[in-house]
Amino acid sequence: MHTTHTTHTKKLTAVALAVAAALALSACGPTDDPAPAGGNGFGDVSAQPKTKAATVLDRPFAKPDLVLKDTKGRTYDFRAQTKGKPTLVYFGYTHCPDVCPLTMSNIAIAKKKLPKADQDKLQVVFVTTDPERDTSAELAKWLPSAGDASFVGLTGDFPTIQAGARQLGIGIDPPKKEKDGSVVSMHGAQVIAFSPKTDQGYVLYGEDTSADDYAKDLPKLIKGEQP
Repeated sequence: MHTTHTTHTKKLTAVALAVAAALALSACGPTDDPAPAGGNGFGDVSAQPKTKAATVLDRPFAKPDLVLKDTKGRTYDFRAQTKGKPTLVYFGYTHCPDVCPLTMSNIAIAKKKLPKADQDKLQVVFVTTDPERDTSAELAKWLPSAGDASFVGLTGDFPTIQAGARQLGIGIDPPKKEKDGSVVSMHGAQVIAFSPKTDQGYVLYGEDTSADDYAKDLPKLIKGEQP
């Protein structure tokens, strides 16, 4: 049996009192390889209390020009189809044994606490970093069990996915097979929230964000407010 694991990288360059260019590493599944994922780090973020899950970006990200395939094999234009909608996006993969499904589960739990009208407004988009194995059909099977059947799953060619992630400061590397047969998929573990008012990615969440953290912030994110 193959063992799948990944290394997640977070890099934040903060302004004011925050520490510049701080780098934190964590692992999704057992790994002996602490190498960070490639790609760019995040832009400037506002300094906030450490007890706060959300990091509000001083310079929000533009919504990436990302056109992929959804769980039914249909073309999905991320920029166009989430326009004017509160949106959370996460880059991960279905074979991840812990952090990826936990992130989807936490968001799903928080979403269920919203009024039905707000649940319908929120868009949650999962973009695979392992498109060779994560086909549309595979994503369609995985998302309802890991998170929620309403979540959007996207797949396509790796260079397109990598370029889209890079536009959000998220580094991902092509999955590679180790000598022992295990597959390593390295990617950033951040969730980016996009405002329905500006269509910009203005809030960032790390991998340690809990369901309660999301439940507390989602009502504000749906309105395009700062958490």
